[in-house]
Amino acid sequence: MADFGRPTLGLKVGLRQTIAPQLIQSLNMLTVPILKLEQMLRHELQTNPMLEEDLEAATEPEMDLEAPAEEKELEPQAENDKIDWDAYLQDNDELFMARHEREHSEETLERSQTTEKTLFEHLLEQLNLSRLSPAEHQIGQFIIGNIDENGFLTVSVEEIIDALQVDKELVAKVLAHIQNFDPPGVAARDLKECLLIQLRQKGEEESLAYEIVEKHLQDLDKKSSFQLAKLLATTPEKIEEEMGIIRSLSPRPAMGRFSRAAQPVVPDLIVERVGDELVIFHNDKYIPRLRISSVYKDLLKKGSASSKEEKNFIKEKFLQARWLLNAINQRRSTMVRVMQAVLEEQKEFFEDGPEFLKPLTMEQVAQKLGLHVATISRVANDKYVQTPQGVYEIRYFFNAGLPTDTGEDLSKKKVKQRLAEIIKAEDACHPLSDQEIFAKLKAEGIPLARRTVTKYREEMGIRAARFRKKVGGNGSQPSGEEDSDILLDTKPRPAANTEETSAPPFTPLKPDWE
Repeated sequence: MADFGRPTLGLKVGLRQTIAPQLIQSLNMLTVPILKLEQMLRHELQTNPMLEEDLEAATEPEMDLEAPAEEKELEPQAENDKIDWDAYLQDNDELFMARHEREHSEETLERSQTTEKTLFEHLLEQLNLSRLSPAEHQIGQFIIGNIDENGFLTVSVEEIIDALQVDKELVAKVLAHIQNFDPPGVAARDLKECLLIQLRQKGEEESLAYEIVEKHLQDLDKKSSFQLAKLLATTPEKIEEEMGIIRSLSPRPAMGRFSRAAQPVVPDLIVERVGDELVIFHNDKYIPRLRISSVYKDLLKKGSASSKEEKNFIKEKFLQARWLLNAINQRRSTMVRVMQAVLEEQKEFFEDGPEFLKPLTMEQVAQKLGLHVATISRVANDKYVQTPQGVYEIRYFFNAGLPTDTGEDLSKKKVKQRLAEIIKAEDACHPLSDQEIFAKLKAEGIPLARRTVTKYREEMGIRAARFRKKVGGNGSQPSGEEDSDILLDTKPRPAANTEETSAPPFTPLKPDWE
């Protein structure tokens, strides 16, 4: 009987593909956006003594638009102890130089970060101004400390009682007191309580709006105005009036008011019009200009009585520095080449606007440049380009197309935009069903399936026809702020796919409550 537990010794022949460290570094460099790249380079400056920042560089190197190094065979480095430093330390060691600031003056925007109170500080300040006993003040501090950034209380009354060992009546009293603080609706435990607090502060306890929120909140995303009117024994017009009151409430009382300011988007690339041409620049404003340290260069050229270990360390750091500079140059070259290909394919977009966006896939650009699709994806992910039409994510320019009856491909973004336009222009009292929208699109030569119409409509957050129906009116879609009544979505939706960004959304009929 064979002993399967006994180790055996044997030979195995096979092929294994490995990636050189410098290629891995180049791929990582291409993946990160420009602000993350700056952090990486700052870290390298601190850890690699062979690198230094060139603060005097003022000339712009010629852009090499040949195939990037990741597609060329990397020559193996000699592993001997002798290094031809004269060959390494030529005058062309400054492989990466930031683009010189263009001759025309740029307006510098000074972003001053204002210091604002947090929600916790804002509530605590109101608590300190309240006339409460020490025990009540302690409970108040505990409650405020458990309010999230949206203004909701994240613990139950029972948990407060267990944590502080106090009476339930005392906790209820302090909680009710804090719920009268600014912002309205703060310290609520759920959406219903949040809306009811706001209605009470408005003096609407006896209103139909209060009854709708208290007893029929869960039905708002399921029933139309006519169904709610029948359920509450009133008229659809009255329901619409009360819904106006509910729409004026905030479903997240503290959202946006005390949150930190959004970080600005820094584009990796800039497309500008120079004369009659559109020119692509790599945004090197935030990238430190690196070069091989002149101090170590002089030491190595003169030679030194360093030990073998020290020489090997210097050699390793020197090669790492050159790989890094090559990787930066390669990233710069690849991104400009990809954006140049996008510019050639989407020239009408850059000149005339988003409505002229054409279908374009990463495979098309990869084939045109002789690169792998994964390389195009790395360039497009999480990176932005500043254009004459605004700042866009690079991935925005890649979208699949739909064939039309005229033989011309139409981008999905443009189809969604047209769908939104049809709904916006519909009769508010007789909104179009998905089947009717499908028929209109088909008449315009856009062969979109009815289920795809439904899919696109839901992706844009536009509700079904029965929820878009308005009560009263003269049979035409009102203008101005009334256009917002197209939407009535209260369900959470997944984040939109950046490759299928829809047309600019309408203002919702009522807030996104969940």
